[in-house]
Amino acid sequence: MTQESTAKHLMRRFLSDYGMILGLLALCVYFSIATITVQYPEASEAAEQVTRKVLSRRPVDGVVIVVGQKNDDGEEFVAETVKVLKAGGMTKVEQIVGVARDLRKILDQKRDAGQKVAAIATTKWVSQWRLIELLPRKYSGMGHIDVIIPEGSSRSNFLQIGNLRNVVTRNIVIAIIAIGMTMVIITGGIDLSVGSLIALSAMTTTYCVVELAGAWSAGVWSIVICMFAGIAACGLVGLLNGLMVTRFAIPPFVVTLAMMLVARGLAFIIGQGQLFYQLPDSILWLGQGADLFGIPNTIVLLLVLYIATHIMMSHTVLGRYIYAAGGNTEAARLSGVPVKRVILFCYVMCGALAGLGGVIRTSILKSGSPRYGEMSELYVIAAVVVGGTSLGGGKGKIFGTLIGVLIISVIQNGMNLTDVESYTQKVVLGLVILGAVLLDSLRGGKGFKGLAKLLGLKRSQPKST
Repeated sequence: MTQESTAKHLMRRFLSDYGMILGLLALCVYFSIATITVQYPEASEAAEQVTRKVLSRRPVDGVVIVVGQKNDDGEEFVAETVKVLKAGGMTKVEQIVGVARDLRKILDQKRDAGQKVAAIATTKWVSQWRLIELLPRKYSGMGHIDVIIPEGSSRSNFLQIGNLRNVVTRNIVIAIIAIGMTMVIITGGIDLSVGSLIALSAMTTTYCVVELAGAWSAGVWSIVICMFAGIAACGLVGLLNGLMVTRFAIPPFVVTLAMMLVARGLAFIIGQGQLFYQLPDSILWLGQGADLFGIPNTIVLLLVLYIATHIMMSHTVLGRYIYAAGGNTEAARLSGVPVKRVILFCYVMCGALAGLGGVIRTSILKSGSPRYGEMSELYVIAAVVVGGTSLGGGKGKIFGTLIGVLIISVIQNGMNLTDVESYTQKVVLGLVILGAVLLDSLRGGKGFKGLAKLLGLKRSQPKST
């Protein structure tokens, strides 16, 4: 095989496994362009531009009033602007941090006293106050009042650092649970209980912290033990799911649907329908901490889990067994693969990872609620399917699932930035999932057969060898 043909083969294989990355890039390009708007600086950046303009004009006939909104950015803008103007030799400078009524009061006082206002230095948002628009008419006797604001520039809201961070962190819990769901779907199954397991894990963890570890006085190690209790509880539910599927041959859809109701009910029973919120600040270290070079702990954990699972699925005997169990169950069994134990392992891992997701949700929100995770199972399954995992089993990539999570996150984020209504967003996400399933069907001709199989409507048939 020549180098050229080898390169083509590798490229085709990459596109087959991770072709959805092209869709992700296309979405990023589209929303980068669609969210371009004229934006104006705030805080110190706005102060730098405004002071430069004021000092270049050097108004001497009248006072310069520096105005900012009553928030952190407004206070920083006013403080920085006044400091630089006075350092530049300007003495007639007054400042206001507040609302339009405060500015009107000062202007009225100046007008009644026969004093002049040379300029108002402010931000773009303050310049949109109705009072600013009425200055030429309402205060015509004071002469021309120059309104000085920073210059705007065209930027993409999508490409803002804060927004990109939000794209990555928004669906951290979904991304972690999707690892386990990928393994389950590769074996030809499905787990609808993961959303309820988020709530069960959160309520188990917070119950242990509040009732057993001393609530506000709970130490770090006590909290860690409570977190493991929540994960273990969900791992046990995953074990029950796996046993029902493997030992009693009950369709995964039916088993996990029933367990979804059981787990949600247990979450309500643990808290008697109430929230647990008497939690110490130390519980925030996992969900809100950032220890490694300022990278959030959740991102570090996510990368570690995906890399470790990718290595397991691609380079270990267990990984090959998981693919074999989903690709052709009977052939795998005849080849010596412990199919039942492999499937059981996948359900336990899916449950435990859902428990980890509940722990992270608890750590982020510093509370536990029996309503956590509602509808999350649908987003998890959507991410796995959009990432290229076949509903027929036997095919899928862990990093493909991560791409699927990012695609859904980008779509959600982009639609929020472009002011798409929430109900329209549901329609779009539903069509994305349907499109992914149809693509799977067109590529392998197994999509609908696989869907029937995992719903328990069709028994899998051994493939000819």
